[in-house]
Amino acid sequence: MLMPKRVKFRRQQRGRLKGKAMRGNTITDGSFALVATEPAWIRSNQIEAARIAMTRYTKRGGKVWIKIFPDKPVTEKPAETRMGSGKGSPEYWVAVVKPGRVMFEMDGIAEEDAREAMRLASHKLPVKCKFMTKAESDKIGMEG
Repeated sequence: MLMPKRVKFRRQQRGRLKGKAMRGNTITDGSFALVATEPAWIRSNQIEAARIAMTRYTKRGGKVWIKIFPDKPVTEKPAETRMGSGKGSPEYWVAVVKPGRVMFEMDGIAEEDAREAMRLASHKLPVKCKFMTKAESDKIGMEG
């Protein structure tokens, strides 16, 4: 499972899921990508499940890039604990994903296979996603 090796300072606050992805919204490494169309927190185990679904379908052919990293800790207090006595301990890690964010990229396989692999991966994620090719991404980049 993905998580930072070390973290510094204090426990993080929740923040807000507002606006579109300003970074990480273009296809850089592969030819095909899975792009988020709504905001969410994606847990490290969901990222791993999507990665496994893609690599299984492609029979480990081609190459997969994971373009998001869970670097935000989410804390939880134990069940049946009284109020107060500080913030809970970090339980899991999430990646903050906003609309337009490229989450996974693929290369080295046919478009139909990539499309199906990404479809299977999208079922493992808590966000609505769309499949995008490098050509579509470049076209959108030209307009913006």
